Amino acid sequence: MNARVRALGAGGAGLLAVTVLVLLGAVPADAAEPLPTAATPEQAAAAPRTLDTVARFFARDGALARAAERPRIEGASVPVRMLSPDFVAGKPGAPVARVEFHASKAVAADGRTASLWTVRAADGGWQVVNIATGDDEVRYTERGGRLLPGGTVFREPQIDAWYVQKGMKVLPLDEDAVRAVGAEGTTLAAYRERVTTAYGDKLPGSAYARKGAAGGYGTGSPAPVTAAPAAHDEPAVTVASTAAGAGAVLALALGATAAIRRRAR
Repeated sequence: MNARVRALGAGGAGLLAVTVLVLLGAVPADAAEPLPTAATPEQAAAAPRTLDTVARFFARDGALARAAERPRIEGASVPVRMLSPDFVAGKPGAPVARVEFHASKAVAADGRTASLWTVRAADGGWQVVNIATGDDEVRYTERGGRLLPGGTVFREPQIDAWYVQKGMKVLPLDEDAVRAVGAEGTTLAAYRERVTTAYGDKLPGSAYARKGAAGGYGTGSPAPVTAAPAAHDEPAVTVASTAAGAGAVLALALGATAAIRRRAR
């Protein structure tokens, strides 16, 4: 079972970074400070103090000595898109997904991988606010690019499914997506109909969301919250649980609420 951690509460990107990384054991509780910001996601991920934190992340279960070779950042960061509430709601012209954060792939000396999630910080720079096991974000982005060059790779977090969309075509990239739309994929119109049926009454602002029902439209809170102000045309990161997706969610109160999602591989 792999653990992927996503912050739910909001107090700025710095608070999210500290909360999540302390929760992971990557940063000692008595020495936690926000990770440095940088001009690009790649620079933020490759910063020496970030790599030291990633090394502690890989060492947290004792599988890799902290004195081992420093982990490396492999390749460029990728924008990570999630199914858009506007698309689910049928808003004219709404794209199927929107950018939530950028992800960089970190590789440990023993070959294990992790995904570093970066968002815009208050100072306008990029900051790592989460470390998640595995390399789903980069791997599925690459897979989608091969399957439909120029397409939009996105995740439907409620069922932990990855797709690539181009024009009127939506193709699955993992087993969860195959179960949802079939091995041959579906049309964009049919996909919209499916997600509107599944989540249309659970969007932010709905009665379902106002009740604070677990899951909801990809969030356990009444409405999405943000980690930091957005810059340019990119939305701020939406920090939401995947309680309605694959696996159990355990909520912890550590200044900002956090959740651990355990997912079978």
